[in-house]
Parts: sequence; C-alpha cells; structure tokens
Amino acid sequence: MRMVDHNGTSRRSGRRGDADLAAQVRAVREEYAEEEAEAAEVEAAENAAALEVALSLRIDRDLDGALRRRAAQEQISPSALVRRLLRAGLGGGTVPVLTEYQVEEIARRVMRESA
Repeated sequence: MRMVDHNGTSRRSGRRGDADLAAQVRAVREEYAEEEAEAAEVEAAENAAALEVALSLRIDRDLDGALRRRAAQEQISPSALVRRLLRAGLGGGTVPVLTEYQVEEIARRVMRESA
C-alpha cells in the first residue's frame, strides 16, 4: 500500500516502509554522531594547543563597547575577537574563522549559482 506524505511524496506503508524509514533515521543518526565526534576532536585539539594566559587590559568604556558590538556582530566572544585582533596586529598571519553570517552568505551564493 502506498501513502502520500505532507509533501506529496509517495511512500510505502507497512513493515517494509517502516523498515526503510528506520534505516534512514539510523543512517542520519550515525552521520550526526560522526560529525559530532569530529567536532569534539577538533575542539579538544584546539584546547590542547591553547595556552591559558590571563591578560588584563585597561580600556575605556567606548573601546569596551566597540569590542562588544563587533564581537556580537561577528557572532564570536569578545575574547575570540581580541585574540584575532592581536594576531592580526602582530602579523600572525592566521586565517580568521568565518562568522555564521559569512557562511550563510557563501551558502546562498552557491545555491544561486548552482540553480
């Protein structure tokens, strides 16, 4: 027996359809678990490579506000922004991490160009 879901897609019902759906769900869960494990490994490596040094700075309220606004705009913590600015100022040459907004813009552009 075939059923049509809310998207108009025809699906088999019964044991075979349930088994297919269960297999798809299992595959998605396994893929998600792999991605989470990879992300955890990357985070652990970054944490292991990080040197925990507290840095105390005297800044005025205007600079504090500007740093907080820019960090919020880039959707990163103020500490991450200050690290990025220090690296850039010292010529560290590290490639900055893309913000969520930048990634979304890239995805939209790719979708437009591939359509």
